Amino acid sequence: MNGLMRWALGRFGRGVAGGILPVVAGLAPALAQDADLAKKLSNPVASLISVPFQFNYDGRIGPNDGGRATLNIQPVIPIAINPEWNIISRTILPVISQWGLAPGLGRQFGLGDTVQSLFLSPQDPGPGGLIWGVGPAALLPTATDDLLGQGRWGAGPTAVVLKQSGPWTVGALANHIWSVGGGTRSGTDPVNSTYFQPFISYTTADAWTFSLNTESTYDWANDKLTVPVNAVIAKLIKVGTQPVSVFVGARYYALSPEAGPEGLGVRAGFTLLFPK
Repeated sequence: MNGLMRWALGRFGRGVAGGILPVVAGLAPALAQDADLAKKLSNPVASLISVPFQFNYDGRIGPNDGGRATLNIQPVIPIAINPEWNIISRTILPVISQWGLAPGLGRQFGLGDTVQSLFLSPQDPGPGGLIWGVGPAALLPTATDDLLGQGRWGAGPTAVVLKQSGPWTVGALANHIWSVGGGTRSGTDPVNSTYFQPFISYTTADAWTFSLNTESTYDWANDKLTVPVNAVIAKLIKVGTQPVSVFVGARYYALSPEAGPEGLGVRAGFTLLFPK
């Protein structure tokens, strides 16, 4: 009897192992691929088509402690111009709802101004694994309400530099935009603004990404500095065969001008990925 049980258990164990081991072996490449995609999202000039939908909520704005909810639609499209170089198109189109910013202003809803950037970037990292891109940035007056945009065309340089080592990504993105020509309406201030975004992220083997950045803006024309700090957790998942990164986090205004946002805010959203 004992011999028969040992034989049966042995057959059962070999059957289980034969069924599970191929599945486990098949999961490893899939997990590695997901982690690689998740890590590419930390690279602003990666050769990857992606469409982030980023929601931000900011409060305690103005004397009435108003609020602002912004959905940034941010398609990223790489274009290979030859085997060595890419042009990366990055667009930020905000859809804004804001309320109670000042007495009597009520609520505004619509499009904000668009920022369009183009980066010339090598397809392969440079010496020491350095990844970089440079190019122009443009401010397009697409706002549908005077209180949602600056009413100016603008242009200037933009650049990004980063390094990815193991699960880590460390880098910074910056631009500077000056207004070009006159305003699209009377009473608009000239644009003279610097944007600086240092960032660091860590991506795990199972495609979780933990990131920290600041999105500092300095308005030289009005001597105003705004520094929100963002801490975000993201996870790459599959919806059918479609890779999607979902993310949620908090933002805190370390510095803000008078009547600007204060305290804590929220960031959340998802990114559609279209790998080649």
